[in-house]
Amino acid sequence: MARRYDPERRQRIIDAALRVAGDKGLAGLSHRSVAAEADVPLGSTTYHFASLDDLMVAALRQANEGFDALLAARGGLTDEDCDLAAELAALLGEWLSRERAGVELEYELYLAALRRPALRPIAAEWVKSVVERLSGRTDPVTARALAALMDGICLQVLLTEAEYDEAYAREVLARMLPDGGQDAAG
Repeated sequence: MARRYDPERRQRIIDAALRVAGDKGLAGLSHRSVAAEADVPLGSTTYHFASLDDLMVAALRQANEGFDALLAARGGLTDEDCDLAAELAALLGEWLSRERAGVELEYELYLAALRRPALRPIAAEWVKSVVERLSGRTDPVTARALAALMDGICLQVLLTEAEYDEAYAREVLARMLPDGGQDAAG
């Protein structure tokens, strides 16, 4: 039987892994469950991803790209006349307003790095990317603290199922900034 050329197969497998993990959690993720979801032979998943960790790395990287694109689209992060704390609070609100299962999955993959060393560099890439973007508006130490605070706010919303409170987020983010987030707009 001739081998069918399918240039999108790898991406379909990653997308299927995200759907499986979103439906069943990471514990439900296997080459077999992903192959079934992607409607590809089992051998295709192991061809593209030798281990489950390899597949999870690709899924986490894709999740990171989604957040990074959202971050890049927010012009206020580079506008020195913009209230940085308000911009970050609005960014979190936009991200958390997405489909809850997707946001939860992104955090589940991110936190899986605690037990899966292969995921740690990808989780670190996310932190580095956020810190680099914020360092254009504040010093690197404050940028890292802001990234940690943003993580904490998101985790509290996800774990408590509370509504996101943008005013609260803006207030606590502003407390991390020497000028309250106002920069030149003061």
